[in-house]
Amino acid sequence: MDHIELSLEQSLDHCIKCNICTAACPVAAVTDRFPGPKYVGPQAQRFRHERQPAPDASVDYCSGCRVCNEVCPTGVRIAELNARARARIVAERGLPFRNWLIARSELVGRLSCGPQAPLVNLGLRLRPVRWLVDRVLSIHRDAPLPAASRYTFRAWFRRRAPIRQGGARRQVVYFHGCSTNYYEPWVGQAAVAVLERNGFEVILAPQNCCGLPLISNGDFAAARRAHAANVRKLLPYVRQGIPVVGTSTSCTLTLKEEAPEILAMHDADTRAVAEGTFDIFEFLRNLAERNELDIAFDRIERMLPYHQPCQYRAHRLGQPATDVLGLVPGLTLTDSRAACCGIAGTYGLKREKYQIAMDVGAGLFDFVRRSGAELALCDSETCRWQISHATGVVSKHPIEILAEAYGIAPTVKIGNPGFPPLLFTGMPGAPNGS
Repeated sequence: MDHIELSLEQSLDHCIKCNICTAACPVAAVTDRFPGPKYVGPQAQRFRHERQPAPDASVDYCSGCRVCNEVCPTGVRIAELNARARARIVAERGLPFRNWLIARSELVGRLSCGPQAPLVNLGLRLRPVRWLVDRVLSIHRDAPLPAASRYTFRAWFRRRAPIRQGGARRQVVYFHGCSTNYYEPWVGQAAVAVLERNGFEVILAPQNCCGLPLISNGDFAAARRAHAANVRKLLPYVRQGIPVVGTSTSCTLTLKEEAPEILAMHDADTRAVAEGTFDIFEFLRNLAERNELDIAFDRIERMLPYHQPCQYRAHRLGQPATDVLGLVPGLTLTDSRAACCGIAGTYGLKREKYQIAMDVGAGLFDFVRRSGAELALCDSETCRWQISHATGVVSKHPIEILAEAYGIAPTVKIGNPGFPPLLFTGMPGAPNGS
C-alpha cells in the first residue's frame, strides 16, 4: 500500500470528534436517516473490516457532497471513506437494478438520444408513465430528469466547419461528459466556440463516462473499468502536452481526483491524466493570469445569481467562473453561498431521497427566487436541472454567458429556447411538461 492509499485509510485517526462536520452536513440537517459524517465516517470506519459485515447501512444516505471534507479541521477524508463503505455494502448485498440503471448514464443517454428522443421525452412527460417508473424503479415521479437531445454533441462536432486561423495553433482536448453529449449539446458548442476564439484547435478525443455515477452508487468494479478506459484514451494526448479541458466539473474532478483516490488507482498513467485535466474556467483563468485570454467582451448589463456546486468547491480552486466572468463589463454575479443543491448526481432521483434533496436545497432555491433574475448560473449539469426544477428559473452553464459576451452565441446556436427541457410535473414553482 503506497503513501497516498495509506493517508486515506488512516486519515480517520486524525478525527478529534469535534462534530464540526456534523454541524455543517446539509443532509444531517434535514433528516434523521443520516446521523452525520462523523458517525458513519471515521467512527464507523473503525468497525469496518473485510471479515465482518458492514456495521451501518445509514452511510448510503451520504450524498457525497464533500462539505465534511471542506470543514474538517484535521483533514479527515470523510466523503472518500463513506464512498468505500457504500461499495462494501454493495459488494455484500448486491446492487439494486434501479441503482445499476441510473449509474450507467452513458447507456441511458445513448438509448434516449437521437431520432427517438421526442418519443422518449413525450412518454416521460406523462404522469401515468412517471407514476409507473416511480412504482417499478423507485425513481421519484417528480425527479428532474433532463430531456434527451435529438442529436449528440459528437455528431454536431463531426459536421461542423471548425474556425481556421493562420499560423501554428495550440491544441486542447475537450472532455464533454455524458450530459453534454446526450442532453445539452449547446454547452459543448459554447465551449468549443470560446476555446477557438482564444486560438485553440479543439480535439474531440475518444472518451466514455467518467464513472462518477458508478462510484456514487457503489459499483466500483464498473467504475474502475470506465476510468481505466478514459486513461487509455486520453493518455496519448496528455503525453504530448495537450491539456484535457471539461465543462462538467463533476467529470473533471473525477478524472483529477475522485476516481484515483476512491478507487485506489495510483499508477503513473492515471496520475498523468489527472495532472493534465482542467475544468474549463480553471483553464480560462490560467490563460487570463498569463495575459493570454481574449478579453474583448461585449457589455452585458445583467445581475445573475450564481451557485458554485459542491463538486467545484472540491477542486479547491477558489471560484474560477466568477473570476473570469468578472472580466465581462456590466455583468454582476451574486454568490448563493449555499452548501448544496441537494441533487448530488443521482442521489435526489431516488424515491427515498428525493425529498431529502429538496430540503437540502431549500436555501439555494429561495436565494434564486428572491434574486428576481430570469436566469441562474451553475457549473454542474445535475445542479442546473435541480435549480430549474425547484424554482422555475432557467439555469445555464457559465460558459454560455461567456460565449454570449464574445458575441458568438447566435453563430453556434447556443442554448435552448424557453425553459430547460426537464421531464417533471407537479412541482410548486415549476412549469408542467416542457
